[in-house]
Amino acid sequence: MMKQALLRVAIAVTFFTAPCAIAQHVMHNGQPAADEKTQPWQNKSLSPDQRADLVLKEMTLDEKIALLHGNSMPGWPGPKSPIAYMGNGGAGFVVGVPRLGIPIIQMSDAAYGVRSSGENGRYSTALPSNLASAASWDPQAACDYGALIGRELRNQGYNMTLGGGVNVTRDPRNGRTFEYMGEDPILAGTLVGNRIKCEQAEHVIGDIKHYAVNDQESGRNEVDSIISKRAMRESDLLAFEIGIQVGDPAAVMCSYNAVNGDFACENKYLLTDVLRKAWDFKGFVLSDWGGTHSTVKASEAGLDNEEPLAEFFGEPLKQAVEAGKVSQADLDLHVHRMLRSEFAAGIVDFPARRSVPDIEGGWATSRHIAESSTVLLKNKDSILPIDASKVHSIAIIGKNADMGMISGGGSAQVDPPGRMPPHWQEHVWFPTSPLKAISAKNPAIKTSFASGDDVAAAAALAKQSDVAIVFAYQWTSEGMDLPTLTLEDNQDKLIAAVAAANPKTIVVLETGTAATMPWVDSVSGILEAWYAGSKGADAIANILFGDVNPSAKLPMTFPASERDLPHPDFVVPPPGAQGREAVMRSGTAKPTFAVHYDEGLKVGYKWYDAEKKPVLFPFGFGLSYTTYSYSDLKVSEGSSPTVTFSVKNTGSRDGVEIAQVYASLPDGAGEPPKRLVGWSRVPLKAGESGTATVTIDPKYLSVYDDASNSWKLLPGSYTIRVGGSSAALDLTKKLSLK
Repeated sequence: MMKQALLRVAIAVTFFTAPCAIAQHVMHNGQPAADEKTQPWQNKSLSPDQRADLVLKEMTLDEKIALLHGNSMPGWPGPKSPIAYMGNGGAGFVVGVPRLGIPIIQMSDAAYGVRSSGENGRYSTALPSNLASAASWDPQAACDYGALIGRELRNQGYNMTLGGGVNVTRDPRNGRTFEYMGEDPILAGTLVGNRIKCEQAEHVIGDIKHYAVNDQESGRNEVDSIISKRAMRESDLLAFEIGIQVGDPAAVMCSYNAVNGDFACENKYLLTDVLRKAWDFKGFVLSDWGGTHSTVKASEAGLDNEEPLAEFFGEPLKQAVEAGKVSQADLDLHVHRMLRSEFAAGIVDFPARRSVPDIEGGWATSRHIAESSTVLLKNKDSILPIDASKVHSIAIIGKNADMGMISGGGSAQVDPPGRMPPHWQEHVWFPTSPLKAISAKNPAIKTSFASGDDVAAAAALAKQSDVAIVFAYQWTSEGMDLPTLTLEDNQDKLIAAVAAANPKTIVVLETGTAATMPWVDSVSGILEAWYAGSKGADAIANILFGDVNPSAKLPMTFPASERDLPHPDFVVPPPGAQGREAVMRSGTAKPTFAVHYDEGLKVGYKWYDAEKKPVLFPFGFGLSYTTYSYSDLKVSEGSSPTVTFSVKNTGSRDGVEIAQVYASLPDGAGEPPKRLVGWSRVPLKAGESGTATVTIDPKYLSVYDDASNSWKLLPGSYTIRVGGSSAALDLTKKLSLK
């Protein structure tokens, strides 16, 4: 047994840092006090690049290699690092250089809240999902979102987030749609950039992911995303470009899939030609967990850090450097990017210290974002807000609607309070009870509950109530895609039966993506609540009873049917494919099947516009308890035109209108009928008028030219369109560009 144990340790060491370096890291787990005389890189007046260069000169080869790979994570298959105990219970960590004052990078998944809190005994706020936050169309809300996550990361002893998802929604059945920010690159990029900017202001390393064209979970380790450069640059990559421009993240996470033949984490076009050269990104690139497939090719392509192990960027990288297969200059460049990012994000100057989180402050932020993210999709006969003076009984119907609201699964899953971390793919309801929140709002109203397991009993309860509210759900998770957009567990039948018993039925949807609604004409009200977070029930109760006037609008199209999608039949791995483990562990892995994104530029609403397909609810759509009118459109000339127009609140309630600006490009551009080029959130009191101004970035009017690898603003006639959704653009004006 002793020999076997020693052998296991010896094998593990070969995958990780050299033994002498391991000993050094173990001995110096604390960080010494900064001394600018002996450590000139501690001078905060120097730039992050200058500070990184000064540290780099002092580092040994083993210390450099140690900075370029992770050291396992709890539950990850394969050999464990001998220093795994130094982790914080999160997704992984990178050892620092304690003798030089460089701290450990402690990473946590944090898509919509800090994951793995249960493992280190800490609390985390669950925010509404990223897709939900995108429905607010609010850069300030995105900032508040990131700032809260940044603070709670530090509360738990982490100094790097693995959130920042921004893959555009090419297929709404993607299991991670809820982690991203919808189908439009300008909306998604702007919001994720503001999230990252404010996250990093809390002195954590920010991350943007999954770079790139990672648009399905089925066979994600084996799939080759085939797509033209122009389509990438104008859609999927444009979201990343804007996010990086706005947020200046310290890190980019490359994705599992291949793109046009090369895996994303060893794809020179993505990591060097676009990210470094075209966008001037100065941070580091880390692989998604197990997404590294080689040493030399990945290094040459621009990968800087392998996670969560050291199979390619540990001892194999050291040997490649010593053999001259990876140059010393390239090695130093990888290390420089790591160090620079640590200084730029502030984790050297402001070490994370475990502390008590502001729980009530987190709840307030989560509730506010949920209120500004819930989309009112239908309001027949103004059934909402509920008039407490006229409604005496309410039926609350739906699985677990008496105790909680559902959340998204996988690595994004925030640990629910009071229990250990859930299994990877497990339905988790946060303890935010719709029944209790609605009952507390108006105690005089009789509120009754039925789970809906017995459809007849639920319909009977609805029939004897003044109003019925059905809480319907659709669970999505990393590692799987939805076979259909139909609500699971036969909930369509339940909703239809309740609506037949009581036409005053309101449906509250808790979903991670779009859903089909065969009952849409039978119900009176529909609220899309998404995954609503720790205080979702309170937010929904405030909207139902009118304490909050909904203002959110859809960041993605709700199609009428899956048959209307660009790829009606989901492309899955063929029989005999290598499988996840084989691909992740092989240094000669190749993608085994391909998805051809022949729709190209036509993502989301651009597809439905171009193909003239009717939809259930269009991109940018959302109702309010008031109404708005638009007038007096003016457009200035020039390549950065300024669009001004008037918006009037024509109803009897104060509200916020999300006014949207689209452009149709010249006929010869070969573009979809229109694209979003800007928007303005316009707060207005009842009866008030206001002027909105939107300045259009010339890139948002441009096309990407493959031949010259550049953006071009075409001469010709453009049409500027303004209104309340992609399908309601009442104001138009021509713009001529030379």
